[in-house]
Amino acid sequence: MENTAFKTALVQIRTELDQEQTMEKAGRMVREAAENGAQVVCLPEMFNCPYSGKYFKTVAVRGHEDSVRAMAAWAKENQIVLIGGSVPETEDDRIYNTCFVFNENGDQIARHRKVHLFDVDIPGMRFKESDTFAPGEDITVFDTRYGRFGVAICFDVRFPELFRAMAKRGAKMIFLPAQFNMKTGPAHWELSLRMRAVDNEVFFAGASSARYEGFSYECWGHSTVVDPFGTVLASCDEKEQIIYADIDLERTDIVRAQLPTFNCLREELYAVAK
Repeated sequence: MENTAFKTALVQIRTELDQEQTMEKAGRMVREAAENGAQVVCLPEMFNCPYSGKYFKTVAVRGHEDSVRAMAAWAKENQIVLIGGSVPETEDDRIYNTCFVFNENGDQIARHRKVHLFDVDIPGMRFKESDTFAPGEDITVFDTRYGRFGVAICFDVRFPELFRAMAKRGAKMIFLPAQFNMKTGPAHWELSLRMRAVDNEVFFAGASSARYEGFSYECWGHSTVVDPFGTVLASCDEKEQIIYADIDLERTDIVRAQLPTFNCLREELYAVAK
């Protein structure tokens, strides 16, 4: 019988303009998380690259391979499952916003390319991720020694169908590397994480970057872990830090027995006629 209990850590790192400095710090923080007992560690979106169109292509040109090798080494050296936030991934002439996942042996066990690109034009905030990135095409779930997890990236969280599909494919905990901004963060960050957890009766972990005061894109921070009943297990402010939560995936089965949402689905009614 698999052990469904583990400690998870979300590494809320501040990405520096110098990539080598950032990677050295990320490795150090992952090691600290493992030394404090974390068995599953998650980094934030674009942790190795300043979140700005000015930097995406520059970092992408260098290639993602060195970052992938570093993450694989961190996972193996610390004997952890590592959800590697996201990095700019290049393939042919396309760039993707991609999360690589590694097991305790340093083997890559999943890859999620951000499906929904962040193209918004709201008062005080205009950003068009599709100017740089191509969208992913996959729903990503993967197996670990603790059970089945899912992963998505930031803006993906606004599309509940994606997470219902993960839950139906067996995911009992979903990780969301992200960088919500100063407009949507206060309004929607915790609300979105809690609702996706409640919708699907899963653990949900939103791993944000720390805020870089004065940078062109200031993210909200506030990394958060939520249980299947919508209860916040751990959260923090905007500063650089690591947060921890004790997880037991059996809790999903308990909540689903108490509130049998999945037994009550009426999928024959949900299709939207074109």
